[in-house]
Amino acid sequence: MKRREFISWVGLGWIASSLPIAIAACSSETTTPTPTSSAPSGGWQKVGTSAELDKTGQLIVNDSPVGSVLVVGKSKSENLIAVNPTCTHKGCTVAWKDEAKKFACPCHGSEFGADGKVLKGPAKKPLTTYTAKIEGDSVVVKQS
Repeated sequence: MKRREFISWVGLGWIASSLPIAIAACSSETTTPTPTSSAPSGGWQKVGTSAELDKTGQLIVNDSPVGSVLVVGKSKSENLIAVNPTCTHKGCTVAWKDEAKKFACPCHGSEFGADGKVLKGPAKKPLTTYTAKIEGDSVVVKQS
């Protein structure tokens, strides 16, 4: 085998092995984490403490029993906002914009209302929402 043929085969092999990664990166579908099997269905799940929430007015947990959760508010507030912060467009993590009272995706500019509904695309599906409350000194959520 000549050196030129060998290099061509190595290059072809590299391209072929990179193809699945390129296809996955271009996929527009995202998945929302599902609750773990140890989580009781329909039950309240602890995602943090009221002290953690009160520090910044936000509490983000990536590995809760119900999946990723972003809780916004203060422990003394009656209306806590809780969503899965994974943007439904490409899977980036949205951030709460308190002054505008909306969630914004830093990757492609999608915006969502406090109720998770799409305000501005390119996202087409709303964020998953949770019911949240303070129970003792714990922040608990359950799927809405």
